[in-house]
Amino acid sequence: MGFRTEFTTNTVTGLSYEQIENTTEFGSFLRYRISREKIVIEPSIRFQYFASLSEFSPEPRIGIKYNAFEKVRFKLAGGMYAQNLISAVSDRDVVNLFYGFLSGPESLPDQFNGKEVPTRLQKARDIIFGVEMDVTKHLDINIEGFYKQFVQLSNINRDKVYPDNGFYSDKPDYLKKDFIVEEGKSYGADLVAKYELKRIYLWAVYSLTFVERYDGIRTYRPHFDRRHNINLVGSYTFGKKLDWEFNVRWNYGSGFPFSGTGGFYEYQNFEDGLYTDPLAENGDLGIVYGPLNEKRLPSYHRLDFSLKKSIVLGKNSNMEITASAINIYDRENIFYFDRVRYQRVNQLPFLPSFGVNMTF
Repeated sequence: MGFRTEFTTNTVTGLSYEQIENTTEFGSFLRYRISREKIVIEPSIRFQYFASLSEFSPEPRIGIKYNAFEKVRFKLAGGMYAQNLISAVSDRDVVNLFYGFLSGPESLPDQFNGKEVPTRLQKARDIIFGVEMDVTKHLDINIEGFYKQFVQLSNINRDKVYPDNGFYSDKPDYLKKDFIVEEGKSYGADLVAKYELKRIYLWAVYSLTFVERYDGIRTYRPHFDRRHNINLVGSYTFGKKLDWEFNVRWNYGSGFPFSGTGGFYEYQNFEDGLYTDPLAENGDLGIVYGPLNEKRLPSYHRLDFSLKKSIVLGKNSNMEITASAINIYDRENIFYFDRVRYQRVNQLPFLPSFGVNMTF
């Protein structure tokens, strides 16, 4: 697999950074299945070679399922993982409409947390333990707990204030490198319940998640750290020909972390260098952010539904007529907050729709 990335960005201090890279990756995967009367074991290993970094990464993994009782099964999985991609979005932004990715950077500090940085790859290892239960003929429950350790992560350096050149060689890496090294952990649990009875299908899931990172200076919660998430889905098929289908979904999510606003100031970019007169020129509005991701947005929830009618027009042609609505009770869910205008912008309000789909 080969790909090319091009990236240009500017820091709040006016420093620019550009990355243009071509990279090639080679990978292979081996898996072996051992099946006995009550247990299934699947050891596997993935081999990856990252040509741009000249690094080889063996990643062993394993999956185990044990049928303890007729209606109870235990499962365990774990493994090691590596990747050469990082997100190009800012973790200052709570909402991102574009998600770009970069190949692994070479401009990383030589040391992190007092130790030498051994690789340019991002690496993690995780373990998952769960139990499956057939409570009744129609009701299944699945419970899983997980723990993931991020051994090494790469992130865009939000604290960079100096160019990375010989003139600033006396400055610490965290103030001049384009990227930084981080470590972290993620842990939590999922509870899934599924009910099926003839024309009725019900599905419910609750997720509890904790995510934490350390960048060598501070421990913080990344912007995607959502503590609670609930999804309830229902479907009912009816009609003499079972050609009507009613679907409903309710989703709840606790608030995402974000950095509060500490204040504002007049920012001068000194485009004219020494000839810039800060007393005579008007600067731009600069923002002083509060502690990284110490606040949380309001919670999110909404209810959606759809009603679908299927019509057979011929041997190879069908029509589906669908009426649906998003956010039935018109919940005001926050999309983002405009710090400069001090104005809240919400997501979609109550939104009905109607559609016709024909296949032939």
